[in-house]
Amino acid sequence: MSTMNISLPDSLKSFVDEQVAQRGYGTSSEYVRELIRKDADLLHLRGLLLKGAASTPAAPVDASYFSTLRERVQNRAPG
Repeated sequence: MSTMNISLPDSLKSFVDEQVAQRGYGTSSEYVRELIRKDADLLHLRGLLLKGAASTPAAPVDASYFSTLRERVQNRAPG
């Protein structure tokens, strides 16, 4: 694992320390890693949404679509 040092103003350092204590993180590094993971997930989701918005439209999803989907799922289910 690589190390990265960051400088924070006192107010942000206090905020991080409070979050670590209140949310049960072991260290400030754990808290920052979680924030970075969430940001990466958000960027990935944004990319997927933009890709979907730019794609060609598909057939409309209506009650018939969901009915057919339920039937397909029920037919596959063991039992």
